[in-house]
Amino acid sequence: MELLRKKKSKFYWYDFTVGGRRYRGSTKESNRNRAGSIAAIKLAQVMEGKYPLPRKAPGLIEFAERFLEWVKGAKLESKSRTYYRDGWRLLAATPLAGMRLDQITAEDVDRINFAGAAANTNCALRTLRRMLHKAEEWKLVHSAAKIKLLKEYGRNLRLDDEAEEKLLSAAEKLVESGDWKPRQKLLFRDIVMLMRDTGMRNERELYRVRIENINWKDKIILVPDSKTPDGRRMVPMSDRVISLLRARCGARREGWVFPSKRSRSGHLTTVAKRFREARTKAGLPEALVLYCGRHDYGTRVMKETGNLAAVMKTMGHKDVKTAMQYQHPELEIVRAALNQTGSATEPGA
Repeated sequence: MELLRKKKSKFYWYDFTVGGRRYRGSTKESNRNRAGSIAAIKLAQVMEGKYPLPRKAPGLIEFAERFLEWVKGAKLESKSRTYYRDGWRLLAATPLAGMRLDQITAEDVDRINFAGAAANTNCALRTLRRMLHKAEEWKLVHSAAKIKLLKEYGRNLRLDDEAEEKLLSAAEKLVESGDWKPRQKLLFRDIVMLMRDTGMRNERELYRVRIENINWKDKIILVPDSKTPDGRRMVPMSDRVISLLRARCGARREGWVFPSKRSRSGHLTTVAKRFREARTKAGLPEALVLYCGRHDYGTRVMKETGNLAAVMKTMGHKDVKTAMQYQHPELEIVRAALNQTGSATEPGA
């Protein structure tokens, strides 16, 4: 058995052959004595048949074919499949794609820079982490490198009254220019208003609303399935939501509120393209997305009620920290208090 140091690694690597099969990898130790102990353990594992790795681990780009095939057939949400495909698209353009699975270390990953926000980088990192864990599960590597994600900050933008007005005005102009059909504008308007007045998650909840789950008498919508068990809940309907849904449902008593013949699921799955077009026409920032309507909902409910429990219940939150993000309107109280103390007098007064 041999211990060696590679030029670009601070760790000792082991290298030995058993039964005609070569085993080589990092000990993750920079101390030679500790590295020797790790290498001895790995040798013992091989001798006991607990380390049946192939002679040579495949490269990441080669392994990606098997991984994407698994993504295609696994029991994953369609959104997760898209997420992993996007993640691999980002990884494929980096030097990591040309490395073998057993050569990829946390240090290698840290040196890679991805364009865009932290969420974009984390898409690639989560995909790589899942790929390495699958490689470990499939006995292609002994252990997956530990990959740390970047800190992501919550959305601060709100799809508020002003943004809604601009979006709907832009939708009207798109119809006038012939880029949209009137029915597309109507669907867009309904989705924007419902996001703001129900706070439902768009893809998992809003698009899947069924007429049977609307209680017209008690003015509530049942969300039977969601992202988490706590997502199953009753959502109160505002007056304009009731008016909007009655007009859309008409005489129908069952079925999807937003049916779609194009979708295999039978219901609407996205309005992302329409939202981008209206947002661009309205001159609104790219960071504003439809989901910001949910953030606006939580902010308004918290501001008007001051009831954190009510926010958590109607939005399907279990974690208090998640719901606490909607408490920033309380800063107005602090501002008002400062003004009253006279510490915020006008300059030169």
